[in-house]
This record gives sequence, C-alpha cells and structure tokens, in this order.
Amino acid sequence: MSENKIKNIFRSGAIAAEFIADSIAKHSAKKDIGAHSIFLGQVRADIINDKTVAAIEYTAYEEMALKKMQEIREAIFSKYKLTCMHVYHSLGVIKAGELCLFVFTSSPHRRAAIDACNEVVERIKKELPVWGKEVFEDETHQWKENK
Repeated sequence: MSENKIKNIFRSGAIAAEFIADSIAKHSAKKDIGAHSIFLGQVRADIINDKTVAAIEYTAYEEMALKKMQEIREAIFSKYKLTCMHVYHSLGVIKAGELCLFVFTSSPHRRAAIDACNEVVERIKKELPVWGKEVFEDETHQWKENK
C-alpha cells in the first residue's frame, strides 16, 4: 500500500445536502476535470413483515474499514484515470429519507468517472465491515442484509 495518509470516510449522522453542494462547488476551480459522477445512498422506509423502517443504525469496524477503503481507493486510481475521489459513509442512526453514503468521482472524461463511481459503490457494499441495523417505527430492530 502507498504512503498516502488513510482518509477517514466516516461521518457521524446523516450527510447533509449542504455538505454535498459544498464538495461539488470546491471542484469548480479544477480546470482539468471534465466529468463528475455522484452516488447518494438514502435510507428507505421499507416495509418488512408489515413493519416500516424508520431508520438504520450504522456501525463499523472502523480501523479495518479505513484500511480496506484505502486499498479500494488505490485500486480504483490504478484502474481509472481519475482526478479525485471522495467517499463519506454515515455512522449512527440515519432516519428514512436521509443520506448515508456519498461517493464522488471526477475525471477528465465521463466514462472513467461513471465506471469508477459504480465500482467504488459495489466494493463498499461487498467489502467494507460496515453494518446496518434496521430500526422499525415500533422501535424493534433487525440487522440489514446488504443488497
């Protein structure tokens, strides 16, 4: 693994729209970017066994997850011609309708930005030790299965 400092992707609570807008705005000064691709993960109010999901409580094995995310980051930068990549994942209780994942890739051309963003999201879902507990409106809960 490279000597790059491991970036903390975790944020306490939901990811605010203002944070996302600010992240996008900061890239307007970068003249070598021709495309951005953004994925926003939002908590759904799924109905499971006649109960509605009110929130998801996210937890993680943070040290392991950050190391794994660094490996994913390096692999993605090796595979795609990216200008930059930002990943933020919520921890704690995130209510239905709120954002819990923000992946933002930038590149000189659209295909690299789009493909890299999609691959990062898929790898996060499959490889990161992050768990979600669905909290129902009646305050019961169950562990969520990643799909």
